[in-house]
Amino acid sequence: MKTLLNAPGTTGAPTPAPLDVTLVSAPGCHLCEDARGELGRRATAGQVAVREVDAESDEGLDLVTRHRPALFPLVLVDGEFFSAGRLPRRKLDKLTSSAGRR
Repeated sequence: MKTLLNAPGTTGAPTPAPLDVTLVSAPGCHLCEDARGELGRRATAGQVAVREVDAESDEGLDLVTRHRPALFPLVLVDGEFFSAGRLPRRKLDKLTSSAGRR
C-alpha cells in the first residue's frame, strides 16, 4: 500500500495515497461515461487518481493490445488489469477499503 507521510510537525496516521487508475475509453461508449462519472466522484473523495487515455491514441492502442478487453472501458489499477466493460463498483469498494482507503 502506498501512503503519503504527514508533514513534519503534524500528528496522526499517514494518509493513504489514492489508487492510480487508468481509464481507457472509446468514443461514444456509454459504459465509459458511467465509469468516468463514478471514478470522478471517487477522485473527489481522494480514493483514486484517474488518468484517462483515448483507446485510439498510441498509448491506448498499446494498452488494448496488451490487455485485450472484450468491452470498453478498460480499467487498470496501479498498472494492472482491473476490469473491462461495466465498472464493478463493489470490487472497487473492496479494493479501496482493503487498502485503508474510503
